[in-house]
Amino acid sequence: MPTHVPVFVATTLLLAMLPGASSALMIRQVLEGGQRTLRGTLAGNASGFLLWSTAAAAGLSAVLLASPTAYALLRIAGGVVLMVLGAKTLWTALTTTVSTRPSYEGGRGTGFAGGYLTGLMTNLGNPKAGVFAVSVLPQFVTSKGPVFLSTVALGALWALVSASWYMLLTWAVSRGRALVSQPTALRGITVTTGVVLLGLGAAVAAGV
Repeated sequence: MPTHVPVFVATTLLLAMLPGASSALMIRQVLEGGQRTLRGTLAGNASGFLLWSTAAAAGLSAVLLASPTAYALLRIAGGVVLMVLGAKTLWTALTTTVSTRPSYEGGRGTGFAGGYLTGLMTNLGNPKAGVFAVSVLPQFVTSKGPVFLSTVALGALWALVSASWYMLLTWAVSRGRALVSQPTALRGITVTTGVVLLGLGAAVAAGV
């Protein structure tokens, strides 16, 4: 096994473990979306990594970075997507009566397709993932073999590592659901998640 692969795995795992929009979204989905919605969100988020890495391999991300206007538009659009998700989460928390009944027993989940689109939009709405794809991925691509396929393969590994971490995170949250299933605690977590998504969206849009 090439030595760059373990280092790449460690790097992507550390990145996935950092608190961010995807982590906040996964926690939100496991608490109120239901298992089908959560699985869709995981798949959509992983698909986003694959699309970013494929775009990087094809040079699209490099073109975006070379064009300040295109990158600014992408960044602002990504920030808006995250802020809309945050606002929707806050609205749900403040206007809906929180039930202690598990969502996966028939809650307000949007299903696999809805979760997939949410996960995909959240991932693609973060241009920093594109910056990572174009600036970090090439450092792990060796000169041996086809560069395009190697980059896409690393993107698939990136998606797998991230999905594995989010599965572990959501499993832990689900196992500890009894500790946060009280209406007040659940509402507080939902509000916090919404605020985090709004803040992250504003930061992305502002280029912070």
